[in-house]
Amino acid sequence: MKDPLAQAISQQLRNQQEDGIRSLYVYAQIIMCIATQEARYATNATQEKFWSIWKEKFNTKENEEKHKSYLQDLKNQPLPIEQKEKLFGDRFKYVRDYFDEMEKENILPTVQDEYLYGLCRPERLLDLIFNFVMFESGDKKVARYQQYFAVQKAMKRVLQIENGRRKGGVIWHTQGSGKSLTMVMLAQAIALEKSIRNPKIILVTDRTDLDVQLTNTFRKCGMFVENATTGQRLVELLESKSDAVVTTIINKFVAAMKKIKEPLFSKDIFVLVDEGHRTQYGTFNIEMQKTLPNACYIAMTGTPLFRKDKNTAAKFGGIIDAYTVDEAVKDKAVVPLLYEGRVAKQNVNENPIDTFFGMISEPLTEYQKADLKKKFSRADQLNGAEQKIYAIAWDISLHFKDNWQGTPFKAQLVCDKKVNAIRYKEFLDEIGIVSSEVLISPIDEREGEDSAYEKSSETENRFWSRMMDEHGNAKTYQKNIISRFKNQKNPEIIIVVDKLLTGFDEPKNTILYLTRNLQGHKLLQAIARVNRIYPDKEFGYVIDYYGVIENLDDALLLYSSFEEFDPNDLEGILVNISEEIKKLPQKHSELWDIFKTISNKRDAEAYQLLLRDEGIRNLFYEKLAAFAKSLKLALSSIQFHNEVEEKTINRYKEDLSMFLKLRKAIVERYSDEIDYRQYEGQIQKLIDTHITTNKIETITELVNIFDKEKFQQELENTIGKAARADKIASRTAKHISEKMHEDPAFYKKFSQLLKDAIAEYEVKRILETEYLKRVQEIMDNVLAHTDSDIPETLQNKDVAKAFYGLCIEALEDKIQDTVVKKEIATQAAINIDEMILQAVLDNGSPIIDWQFKTNITGKLQIDIGDYFIDEVRDKYNISFSFDEMDDIAVQCIEVAKLRYK
Repeated sequence: MKDPLAQAISQQLRNQQEDGIRSLYVYAQIIMCIATQEARYATNATQEKFWSIWKEKFNTKENEEKHKSYLQDLKNQPLPIEQKEKLFGDRFKYVRDYFDEMEKENILPTVQDEYLYGLCRPERLLDLIFNFVMFESGDKKVARYQQYFAVQKAMKRVLQIENGRRKGGVIWHTQGSGKSLTMVMLAQAIALEKSIRNPKIILVTDRTDLDVQLTNTFRKCGMFVENATTGQRLVELLESKSDAVVTTIINKFVAAMKKIKEPLFSKDIFVLVDEGHRTQYGTFNIEMQKTLPNACYIAMTGTPLFRKDKNTAAKFGGIIDAYTVDEAVKDKAVVPLLYEGRVAKQNVNENPIDTFFGMISEPLTEYQKADLKKKFSRADQLNGAEQKIYAIAWDISLHFKDNWQGTPFKAQLVCDKKVNAIRYKEFLDEIGIVSSEVLISPIDEREGEDSAYEKSSETENRFWSRMMDEHGNAKTYQKNIISRFKNQKNPEIIIVVDKLLTGFDEPKNTILYLTRNLQGHKLLQAIARVNRIYPDKEFGYVIDYYGVIENLDDALLLYSSFEEFDPNDLEGILVNISEEIKKLPQKHSELWDIFKTISNKRDAEAYQLLLRDEGIRNLFYEKLAAFAKSLKLALSSIQFHNEVEEKTINRYKEDLSMFLKLRKAIVERYSDEIDYRQYEGQIQKLIDTHITTNKIETITELVNIFDKEKFQQELENTIGKAARADKIASRTAKHISEKMHEDPAFYKKFSQLLKDAIAEYEVKRILETEYLKRVQEIMDNVLAHTDSDIPETLQNKDVAKAFYGLCIEALEDKIQDTVVKKEIATQAAINIDEMILQAVLDNGSPIIDWQFKTNITGKLQIDIGDYFIDEVRDKYNISFSFDEMDDIAVQCIEVAKLRYK
């Protein structure tokens, strides 16, 4: 029989129709279709697309082997005689003989056996029917295997009580695997557990739309739920005897924690946090633990906890269960995603851009001009070029029209800024092929790549005013746009910046058009918007106009694996926090030491005048950053709050607040940061006018991002040898730029070699392979800090090598004899290194802040100058001016400041 499983499901669905045998299914809870080596299960009226597979989940390999062994024994267990008599009494003798013979041989279990045992053994079947079948908006649903086992594991965990508190943890189930229903099932299991009397269950999310979604899910499933819209209401519900499930958002929860005067010590308070990795940083977790010290915390997340997020897992009590995207795709719980890269070819009209840029930036210094050029030459800035947006809008219009128009499927367009989202909408409307709507946050809220200090443009203000006239307020605006997208034919495309990249479930949403840079969690959340199952939807599509393929590759390594969760790593993080807390008093003291000469500590002007010196100012910035970082980490640890007096903690907070205000004041006073806002409009107009886009090219064919071999091959194809060389070159150039001050001559030489290699490739004087090889060699030499020109006596003296390079540069035009020049530079480097080490080391360690002590640096400048006068200028009769020798001394000291910290 061709495709027996599909036919079996089709038959089950036909039987449930009005003209079928519907009465047979009235009391059915679980329906199975089995075809020996494949099977699916569902409940009444479940569409074929949503029939699920069943797998057993095991904590250890040993448990898995025990299960397989037991199943095999069960399969081969002979039937009792009385059962055989009943089964074969009315049949021909040869039928019984056939089965008697089968019993004599060992038979391996099939998938059919696994399903029958996994779903139909009495205790499992009754558990599934009673606890894991529910209705959502009239649709009957049964738990998928990952939901069932996550709830079972969680319940086993919460029933463990240690030191008067239940154990919690983190459930990591990939996007689209039914996290909201898992939370409903878990809340129900807690409510039904007889040993937990009067449980109080609070569901916390970090965004209003997620809060509404969860509240609606619970209500649709028939559970009584209260939505706490204010902190005061949440306090009342927490302190009442109501057994309602409570839903709320993070800021309301924080407000409630502060309003509760006496801690609630009940161990039967359960806090279920959706997307826990986002909401658990900072002081929120501490407020919870102080106000609800014995509560049980369980976090749900759909994206992986990266290494820095493991602290969250540790705070909650470790990992309860995981269900990765690889498993979800394999189980057909979500659709695979196809990726296609496209590029908008941009041409620069150089002469007018350079001319007008010069005119606009005329008041700035050369350094500031260079900084301004760098800011506006970034890909993100060029992304907003008017003609590029117009070209991509045409490409999206034609792509959607040719592939999706007239079907139920819809698309989401992700932009970098609100103003660009609005411009895409304007161009799509002008083109007139597809319908679209823009959903952005209010104009006074930052979103995407918007600057925190940037004022809303006239375009944004006009758009927002129009939306408020139409919808009344921001909440109704968002609700109406989402409702239109979900329930009406138009809009076909919804245009967003940050909104709807997380927690937005619309199965018809099939195509994600990316025009901005996304990384990590945000990228994974975004692509998951189009992986939901829908009838006739075979794939979700990611059409990338920005170039996130490498970010996607990096992120998928985490998204599809569970290797990141290592218990030893979690322990290490907690140890590290303890160590950091110990350093906090010292960092606090070092910060105050800068101002020890100020007698009146309330004299704000005295602080600012002291910081007039650039060296002291830089020291202040450094010490403040170190203190702020340590305090933030400490405040996120309950250990810190338990061990340190509240008075001391408040002093730390007040001091940090005061110093941050001081920093802001001196940054403005001494112009340490340039405000480029006044130039942005003019520069953007230049980009819009003089950077043209004449075509869109497809640079990768559609490839399934979960087909690792093909995706890696596409990545290789996209990057190519030349592009790989470019990437290595850019990383090497960045490394050179960052390290240039540590060894100017060494890095200057290699930066020139790098420029030469790039230039030769660009004029096609060398092939791609040679270009890659040469750039690779330069990178290896730079990273290993090796240079064949360095004398043997300096090979193990890295800092002396830097001094040698500076000396060689200084002697370049003074001595023609290469051997003599190298010898003089070598001796000078060794002696300068010894002088500096004697001056800056105390018992083998650098003197604290020696770089800012003029008694040390001033003496060093004199000593190095004297050495050059006696041992170089006079000894070898070399023409050196005092200014030239001073320059060498200053450069060597600057290198030492960086290398001897």
